[in-house]
Amino acid sequence: MKPKISSKTDRYINDELQYGAHNYHPLPVVLNRGEGIYVWDVEGNKYVDFLSAYSAVNQGHCHPKIVKALKEQSSILTLTSRAFHNNILGTYEKYVTSLFGYDKILPMNTGVEGGETAIKLCRKWAYKIKGVQENKAKIIFAENNFWGRTLAAVSSSTDPSAFNDYGPYLPGFDIVRYNDLKDLEKSLEDPNVAGFMVEPIQGEAGVIVPDEGYLEKAYKLCKSKNVLFIADEVQTGISRTGKLFCCQHENVKPDILILGKALSGGVFPVSAVLADDEIMMTIKPGEHGSTFGGNPLGCKVAMAALEVAVEENLAENSKRLGKIFREKLSHFAKKNKLIKLVRGKGLLNAIVINDSEHSPTAWNICLKLRDKGLLAKPTHGNIIRFAPPLVINETQLLSSVQIIMNTFRDFKT
Repeated sequence: MKPKISSKTDRYINDELQYGAHNYHPLPVVLNRGEGIYVWDVEGNKYVDFLSAYSAVNQGHCHPKIVKALKEQSSILTLTSRAFHNNILGTYEKYVTSLFGYDKILPMNTGVEGGETAIKLCRKWAYKIKGVQENKAKIIFAENNFWGRTLAAVSSSTDPSAFNDYGPYLPGFDIVRYNDLKDLEKSLEDPNVAGFMVEPIQGEAGVIVPDEGYLEKAYKLCKSKNVLFIADEVQTGISRTGKLFCCQHENVKPDILILGKALSGGVFPVSAVLADDEIMMTIKPGEHGSTFGGNPLGCKVAMAALEVAVEENLAENSKRLGKIFREKLSHFAKKNKLIKLVRGKGLLNAIVINDSEHSPTAWNICLKLRDKGLLAKPTHGNIIRFAPPLVINETQLLSSVQIIMNTFRDFKT
């Protein structure tokens, strides 16, 4: 049933337009409640959420275990800063390092802070351990990467909408083609290269899945040149692609692993950087930190969120249902000229529209999906990303797939 766009919806949207910065272009729907895979708007319309806050709510909206942890800890102690110890941080650090198999964790708040932390760690390691000359360290990034919007992030970007008009840019960043081992190998010849930072699957670029074996071979190339392999798993981590973190598909343990988003189930900003002692212990007291990083509230929430991912077998659910999703829609795509390609891994998937990236087709399809009760969002113009909460069951998934197929079948360009 098509949602009613009333003065209530318009009022909320108009307030944002009038009083907020225009740095986002949201789908015209105003949400006020969420539970599991569902969200509701201010008009009372119910939707299946197929974006999951860019994979931040892998555990579903307002998961009761995570919310309980938030409520309980919020009434006891929320923040001490790192000027003092607190009784939750060490327990959290022990749990996470044991779960992911690393010596140390450096807790932060947002995904982009995780990326910044990884870059600083990599450079510090380069000077203290590898022996790179001061101010000469380089870090390689893959073309079309996206890990945030800080100056470091935009300095490593190839997307004009990210980097235009923000120069001068940070030095020491090189770009190679994604999924191109020869290009990477050539760049690694530079002895000043300290690290290679890469998304196992490029999410914002349109769910670009590299060739099988790319991650493993890239990791081995880095090892052969004494270069750190840094995995940006902010979007692909915490069971989204069918493993606890995506590099596990190729048995790769990154030298530095960056986590965020679903690390807290979307309940509280929590991110983390994991590494072994040789790398992590190069940073000394006072050289990096955050007022809120490692706060007891965030630590308690993150432990609950990770426990949910493990206890509810979200990785296995993602792997199984993702395969069904791609099989159903790939079969349908053979009969629908609008769909050029279906791709993904686990429950991180995308449909590439058979149209120009400057065409409004993908946006208009998302409006039609909204009208039928499913929320998704285009990226890069002609790509629609589909990433529901990992608590979705097969019946719900098949119902959602039917909505997607009906929308494409009925859509008129």
